[in-house]
Amino acid sequence: MITKDMTIMQVLQTNRAAADVFASYNMGCVGCLAAHGETVEEAATHHGIDVDEMLAKLNETNK
Repeated sequence: MITKDMTIMQVLQTNRAAADVFASYNMGCVGCLAAHGETVEEAATHHGIDVDEMLAKLNETNK
């Protein structure tokens, strides 16, 4: 299960399809240097995205 306290890189390592979810929100997380230290919640907040909505999509692709 992907949680909001996981770093972007942890999510990408857990689920390659997460890159498509991040891209759908116009987030360039795959190549971002902050991906190693920024959590899903921090990234969502920074980009003005509802973290719960994004988590639902991330977890849907992680099945």
